Amino acid sequence: MKSSSLTLISDFNLEPLKRFLSNSPALKETTIEVAPFGQVFQSLAQISPSDNSLFFVWTAPEKTLPGFSSAYNMESFTLEDCLKDVEHFADAIIKSSSNKTVFVATWTISPGKAGYGMLDWRPGTGLRHLLAQMNLCLAERLAVHPNIFLLDSERWLHAATPAESPKMWYTSKVPFSPKIFERVAEDLASSMAAIQGVSRRLIVLDLDNTLWGNVIGETGWEGICLGGHDHVGEAYKDFQLELKALSNQGVQLAIVSKNDEAVALEALEKHPEMILRKNDFIGWRINWQDKALNIASLLDEVRLGSGSVVFIDDNAAERDRVANAFPEILTPEWPTDPTAYVTALRKLNCFNSAALSKEDRERKSMYVAERARREAENVMGSSDEWLARLNTRLKVERINKANSARVAQLFNKTNQLNLSTRRLPEKEIVDWALQPGRSLLTISASDHFGDMGLVGIIAVESSENKGYLTDFILSCRVMGRQVEETLIHLAANELSTFGAKQMKAMYRPTPRNRPTLDVLKNCGFTEHEQHQFEIDISQGLPKPPSVTLVFNSD
Repeated sequence: MKSSSLTLISDFNLEPLKRFLSNSPALKETTIEVAPFGQVFQSLAQISPSDNSLFFVWTAPEKTLPGFSSAYNMESFTLEDCLKDVEHFADAIIKSSSNKTVFVATWTISPGKAGYGMLDWRPGTGLRHLLAQMNLCLAERLAVHPNIFLLDSERWLHAATPAESPKMWYTSKVPFSPKIFERVAEDLASSMAAIQGVSRRLIVLDLDNTLWGNVIGETGWEGICLGGHDHVGEAYKDFQLELKALSNQGVQLAIVSKNDEAVALEALEKHPEMILRKNDFIGWRINWQDKALNIASLLDEVRLGSGSVVFIDDNAAERDRVANAFPEILTPEWPTDPTAYVTALRKLNCFNSAALSKEDRERKSMYVAERARREAENVMGSSDEWLARLNTRLKVERINKANSARVAQLFNKTNQLNLSTRRLPEKEIVDWALQPGRSLLTISASDHFGDMGLVGIIAVESSENKGYLTDFILSCRVMGRQVEETLIHLAANELSTFGAKQMKAMYRPTPRNRPTLDVLKNCGFTEHEQHQFEIDISQGLPKPPSVTLVFNSD
């Protein structure tokens, strides 16, 4: 994770949380600061607009909000007064946040606080019903600000029993046990990784005794342990259900297994209680070769880096082999008891996302369609013939409310085809594009095999008749089909409307974006100084004939 700073703001002592955060390997480049506790509104008011820190705000509602304090002490209250307090609190956060990323913890009640007992969820009476309405009000108030994220503190309180530490509270104003702060630190690290686009996006799975029980080569698919009236079979089935849920939110699945491919694929398609079918996996390597080599081949095929991967295998020797070959792959220790698989998967806490777009939910089908494209490429006689058969269509439109979240994802996650590798929150991207002399185009792709969603971004700016390609961002899944040349064509046309005759591009090299350099050279750019490229656009640049452009009205 890149270097940053994180400031903690609370009405209780967060020094224990600072220690856990400071010791987190994922945050070794992050500076952690703690604002004076008990001064929440003062600390928020003192945040400078130029301060680039990330902020985490965690408060106890009975200490910060007067209306809820009265309710907490079993005094009379009105919902209207309590919601006004929420709005005041939310407004203070919004005013201080500007373009900064802010994490805010939801409010909870002490687990030991009985409140009104069996009446505590009654409208107009109960504390817990009141706090639920206040949390909902806070969520809705903050939701329109894409740089502010609400974190669920209720989950943290289940990390230890007891969650609270009365002695620590009275001696140092620390309300929770260390295990709680450890869990909060994990959540914050995961959330910060998601903001920077470095969360995990692919789970590579073994089969025998991982997705199902028993060795399929010995029992056939009829003899594997999955579902049925068996507690172990039910555990494997629930593990597959949990994986399916992750897949539905955009995390991809793949298989690397030492097995006979035909036998394994038959099981995926024929077993009546199989949750994950063949089309739930973006790829597989099912053979008797070394798993590390198979993973390398698979990642090359799906065009993902090893830092995006989690490898799950019940065999400790295989885990050790992959962990040593790919230090960036997360290879967790895996329980020997299948009934613990779901819990182990949930504890990984590495699949966080700063936004959930339509493309995220449909990414699985996009990858499956991409596999069909590769198969078609293998049987076509020539590249031109294949490109013609694909019938690639690009829909071009400007950044708007409907696509800005996906645009931010591409900015912060795309590595290989990314000219500047600017990492910006959604609001900063939108604000940048609204400035005079600037333009940001989004590109969505579809072809003979299906819709691929929003795959590319072109951002340009012009000053004194000079044109600049500020951002060239393209999903790697459309590489090699003349989409790259089409985006450069679009950038040239856009700059021409500003009167530019030349297009300049500053390539900022990273360990992963070398393919962008090849795009610039292949599209006719000339390197005048190191990493500074230029091309004449006075006569426009040609569009590849294999790609069709469709423009949405502004």
